[in-house]
Amino acid sequence: MKKIYFKILGFVILILLGIFMFVFGEYDDSPGGQLLGLIMAITGIVGLVKNKKNSRNQ
Repeated sequence: MKKIYFKILGFVILILLGIFMFVFGEYDDSPGGQLLGLIMAITGIVGLVKNKKNSRNQ
């Protein structure tokens, strides 16, 4: 059960870091930073959704 909580926490941290990078990339006028932030946030969201689907099946 603890493993699931660490996974969820990791995805939430990934989403928050992605949002931070997206905002900081806008402030710094860096399109590469914005893209990395967007990819990180989307990866975190997809990971949370997949984790939720897998927990329903078990």
